Amino acid sequence: MSALTEQELALAHLVVETLNLEVKPEEIDPEAPLYGEGLGLDSIDILEMALAISKTYGVQLRSEDENNRKIFASLRRLNEHLQEHRTK
Repeated sequence: MSALTEQELALAHLVVETLNLEVKPEEIDPEAPLYGEGLGLDSIDILEMALAISKTYGVQLRSEDENNRKIFASLRRLNEHLQEHRTK
């Protein structure tokens, strides 16, 4: 498991708080899948995360975006996407 960067840790806190996960943000593997295995999130969780991300980072994540599988592949990939597109 690789270490979380400061930005990834902030995003992990947002994910844990938004979804009321029973895991500490620091324990999330940034390379682990968010869907299914890994964190075990489902489509409803991803929608909730997208809303929280929009409010926090100003990045709109659309459900019909064909890149969602890549964007939500892991915490690290999600963070990379947010850092490229954030407005806040």
